[in-house]
Amino acid sequence: MGVREDLPPGSARLELREGVLLLRPEDAVLDAMVAGWEKQQRGGRRLQQETVDNRKNVVRRFVEFTNEYPWRWSAAHMDEWTAQMVMEQALAESTLRNYQGAIRMFCDYLTSPYYRWAEECEARFGTHPTQIVHEWNTVAHLVDYEGGPGRRPLTREECQALFDYADEQVERAVRLGRKGALTAYRDSTALKLIYGWGLRVTEASKLDRPDWYRNPKAPELGKFGMLNVRWGKRSKGSPPKRRMVASVMPWAVEAVEDYLVNIRPRFGPSEHPAMWLTERGSRLRPREIEERFASYRDALGMDGDLVPHCLRHSYVTHLIEDGADPKFVQEQVGHKFASTTGIYTGVSGDFMNTMLRQHLDRGLATDAKEERP
Repeated sequence: MGVREDLPPGSARLELREGVLLLRPEDAVLDAMVAGWEKQQRGGRRLQQETVDNRKNVVRRFVEFTNEYPWRWSAAHMDEWTAQMVMEQALAESTLRNYQGAIRMFCDYLTSPYYRWAEECEARFGTHPTQIVHEWNTVAHLVDYEGGPGRRPLTREECQALFDYADEQVERAVRLGRKGALTAYRDSTALKLIYGWGLRVTEASKLDRPDWYRNPKAPELGKFGMLNVRWGKRSKGSPPKRRMVASVMPWAVEAVEDYLVNIRPRFGPSEHPAMWLTERGSRLRPREIEERFASYRDALGMDGDLVPHCLRHSYVTHLIEDGADPKFVQEQVGHKFASTTGIYTGVSGDFMNTMLRQHLDRGLATDAKEERP
């Protein structure tokens, strides 16, 4: 029997051809469901393959945990799985919600009449899938930022200590004649760039040498006046967001220029566009930047919760403390909402005291004027 042309990708009738005898029908239907869900996400929602694969893995793990097929799942299974992840694995709230969200979307797909999985299961197994993920048995999303409470902006002193230590590792490698001097110099510059332009680690990792542009308003910075960030954080179903970031820290520009002129050519190959290369000639991965940061952080005895993303928080905080317009900072870091930028801001006690003093002085001056005859 021919397949109808108007069936959507991922529908049961397309994944399970009519009249075909299945040797192991339960496993075959499960595999067809997962394959169809992948097509629905890739085709209709245009999601990245990595995102789709991660969600499929969550579904497979849930199948393994419940030892049941999707048409026999119940809300009790979700309760038990959540309890196991909380009590035994101690997963973060954001991770729990991602896992629960994946199962919710899979159940939405299975129960949609558009894809006809319910009637297919009813015909084959005498039952059908239902939505098992509800508001009352999942983790609520109550705040905009869910990073660990230990993650905070680095103080100016901590930033300086980190960069000084990174530079010392370069000098030490050179002095001892070790081969790691170039990679230490590269990583030192990468950390300074993350702070100096307020980037995410992935954004920094994927920079290319041609991403730098002149800024007519800052001719003294030469060709490093603007940075074109092409791999900004994506929204669901959208490509990476681009933004232009103005260079506001001359010392960071000097560090990047010195690296590109004197160090980057020694990595080769010259035709590779990446700013950061490994000794094998491949692009430096975000994980490698994170590992270098962690080793320096631990060597300095800093809080173990600090990660490279905290340098981005520091960038926002220090610009606000220095009097930068919040709207400018929001555009620099690529936040859609000002509230998100506010969450990233953790002004120092000195800044808070300065603001307090200004407001008190202004209030006292107003009171004095009102008391004059």
